[in-house]
Amino acid sequence: MDGWGCRRLQGDRAGRVGSCFSSSAEAGASSRCRVAPEWTVDRAVMNPVPKRAMLKRLRCDSTASVPQFTNSPTMIVMVGLPARGKTYISKKLTRYLNWIGVPTKVFNVGQYRREAVQTYKSFEFFSPDNEEAMKIRKACALAALKDVSTYFTYEQGQVAVFDATNTTRDRREVILGFAQENGYKVFFVESLCDDPEIIAENIKQVKLSSPDYVGRDKDEVVADFLKRIECYKVSYVPLDDDKDSNLSYIKIFNVGSRYLVNRVQDHIQSRIVYYLMNIHVTQRTIYLCRHGESELNLLGRIGGDSGLSPRGNKFATALGKYIRSQSIPDLKVWTSHMKRTIQTAEGLDVPYEQWKALNEIDAGVCEDMTYEEIQDNYPEEFALRDQDKYRYRYPKGESYEDLVQRLEPVIMELERQENVLVICHQAVMRCLLAYFLDKSAEELPYLKCPLHTVLKLTPVAYGCKVESVFLNIEAVNTHRERPMSEEPQGNRIPVYRQMRTPPLASPTPTRAPRLQDLGLASLSLQNVDVSRDPEEALVTVPKTDGVH
Repeated sequence: MDGWGCRRLQGDRAGRVGSCFSSSAEAGASSRCRVAPEWTVDRAVMNPVPKRAMLKRLRCDSTASVPQFTNSPTMIVMVGLPARGKTYISKKLTRYLNWIGVPTKVFNVGQYRREAVQTYKSFEFFSPDNEEAMKIRKACALAALKDVSTYFTYEQGQVAVFDATNTTRDRREVILGFAQENGYKVFFVESLCDDPEIIAENIKQVKLSSPDYVGRDKDEVVADFLKRIECYKVSYVPLDDDKDSNLSYIKIFNVGSRYLVNRVQDHIQSRIVYYLMNIHVTQRTIYLCRHGESELNLLGRIGGDSGLSPRGNKFATALGKYIRSQSIPDLKVWTSHMKRTIQTAEGLDVPYEQWKALNEIDAGVCEDMTYEEIQDNYPEEFALRDQDKYRYRYPKGESYEDLVQRLEPVIMELERQENVLVICHQAVMRCLLAYFLDKSAEELPYLKCPLHTVLKLTPVAYGCKVESVFLNIEAVNTHRERPMSEEPQGNRIPVYRQMRTPPLASPTPTRAPRLQDLGLASLSLQNVDVSRDPEEALVTVPKTDGVH
């Protein structure tokens, strides 16, 4: 993946698989604040005030502090030096939480800084002695905090990932004060790494392509970034097991060789911990394909448990040849409990495992029917499904949302494994693909997963590379396009069988503020270019102080 080797758990939590994390340039931003007043920039940006005064400015109402309820929004606060995998963890965790139905968004302070400062020139921008640059960084951090509050209040967000170094105790106290004033929970994720080989590989894989270093010489980039890390080390104070014993956090040592978990508060935090202790970044490939064409596929009927058609059997043989040609070390093969996937796996002539969780979506009373028969016999159900295919549940059957919940253990195990071939079904493959490609609930039920085609997924730094391989065996087309209804929206039958809020794809970050919006346009810096049009500003930033 990012060249970071996978390491096994050596301490703290027995029986849990070690994970590895790739790092990143800090990139991504967004928005939200509970009953937020208008925040404007004044001279306080240029003349810092005591921390207590700054916390008052971050309050979103005039009361002392908002009660923290059981289902209060949660801030995931990253901690660690640059090149320790914080942005990799942030993006991957956000993708997972959105997939399981928890609205989550990343707020990357590095992206705010890039939007505010047009050109990065050298590590000196991050020097603790560079007071003017420090003011810019403080203002950007507070702008991101304001956007977190806006996201929770106005966009129904549930989790915000605050992606920054947050290496000083002062910065973390500001974040904790902000969260307390607004009734948010805070969970810290600290990534520590002292292995120079891992750090060097991460810089090579991720930082060389950072927006900060476009068009720069490779050796120059590495040298500059290492000096940037040294700037942060001067003031870095890791979470302390004694002084911070009242905080909720997980420490990840050397990309998963060891973990330390402290004071997990609720269900969401426990799921976050479980997920982080299962992911790794070892280079691997995941192959997804459907079973060969079945007898019921030929008849246009959904569900059922029929065997393969003659062309389906040919595909099973072709799949075996293709997999052998790939020379995949230690390949694991998974199927459902259904006849058509098992018959497909038999063509590989290798051991395979059966997962009941991989069974096709249960169509309930509509099993073994064609879409035309469903429309004739259950017209209301047919219309309901067309309105919201993700959340619609077949009578006595399942919805795509139910299927996602059923498949979560499969995703968790896929994250722990290396090379895997999953032979599954159309709806199941859509759900798995949506996780790896970060697709929304609206897109998921209409992802194209044709028969007799293998999708080769290769995880990369912040996403997944996909290759589609058609094995030249013809098959029927079982894909049903999204219906285009001409009926006015107000006349549609209401969808009544809905459960929770559908998962989202990771939200696109909002544009971060320009330098002028931070009240710092008059600064004269040797290491930055501040020539930006003030009218490009999209965010108003609060008064600043005490954030590094």
